[in-house]
Amino acid sequence: MTKSLFQPMTLGRLTLKNRIVMPPMTRSRASQPGDVANDLMATYYAQRASAGLIVSEGTQISSMAKGYAWTPGIYTPEHIAGWKKVTDAVHAKGGAIFAQLWHVGRVTHPDNIGGEQPISSSAIKAENVRVFIDNGTDAPGFVDVVEPREMTVGEIKDVVGQYRQAAINAIKAGFDGIELHAANGYLINQFIDSEANSRTDAYGGCLENRLRFLDEVVAAMVEAIGADRVGVRLAPLTTLNGTVDANPQETYTAAAALLNKHNIVYLHIAEVDWDDAPDTPKSFKQALREAYQGVLIYAGRYDGDKAGQAIGEGLADMIGFGRPFVANPDLPARIENGYPLAAHDPETLFGGAEKGLIDYPTYQAETSPECV
Repeated sequence: MTKSLFQPMTLGRLTLKNRIVMPPMTRSRASQPGDVANDLMATYYAQRASAGLIVSEGTQISSMAKGYAWTPGIYTPEHIAGWKKVTDAVHAKGGAIFAQLWHVGRVTHPDNIGGEQPISSSAIKAENVRVFIDNGTDAPGFVDVVEPREMTVGEIKDVVGQYRQAAINAIKAGFDGIELHAANGYLINQFIDSEANSRTDAYGGCLENRLRFLDEVVAAMVEAIGADRVGVRLAPLTTLNGTVDANPQETYTAAAALLNKHNIVYLHIAEVDWDDAPDTPKSFKQALREAYQGVLIYAGRYDGDKAGQAIGEGLADMIGFGRPFVANPDLPARIENGYPLAAHDPETLFGGAEKGLIDYPTYQAETSPECV
């Protein structure tokens, strides 16, 4: 069943060695001050370069886009130079890597954005949402988010420009392309989902208006670096960070059709992945496949057999394995050979240094002792 995962895959101008994706995962190890990618991160990503495609952790496009302590940026020359260490290391191991471009909108705290009030589609606070700040120790300090202010139209245009420049910066840093983070309750999602957007102008109300910001951001990035280097991540059914849509299947099928018009290189669907979460209906997956004709990636609670089945049925072209990649740098080999998977240490996911980031070993098969 897993054989389909190890077929080569064409992704724009790239030929990928398999259909396994390492999706974006926040690890909060960027160098301070300045939120700069570093040698430690280069080692981490290079260890996992056997994935067909790596998508970097969320990377903020401006100082206002930052949601959590110690996450990397992509808006200064120092950021570009730091990420170049990472992309060089991944390419040296034969890997391919896209940068996930990120603006968190309201999912932050003034301590993470220079004391400013967060911005969003609307002045609606994300309820029961906490982010972590630098509290002067190596451990993240969790705090409640605050009420954002509604972005002006001028600010919306400015952020579109920031996304465009971040895409250009990512290519300068050596990334093979970019993934727009339009999922999991962050800024673009705050425009898309009906219950997070109470605007009455051209960016709120009807579905076409709520998709306008996504449309403008993608158009700007496609114009800047080419559609074959632009992917987008959506999370239709999650309610992470307080975003809820009244009719997600209608909304996200329309979003997929919109992205198809831009001819982006892939659409990445994040499924709900907590233990008792419902599966995404097959009919919804079929509707997304019909609406979007490019490379379709799914991530969330997949093992090798389930991933192979999704590809075999034509519902997906590639599959992302998130948390398994944390403790299994050689995850493709483990899936292909049926080796057991190691468990990660949840206490080392965010912040810190080498421990829990680059010290997970590759699998060593036990061998029988030779006779003497």
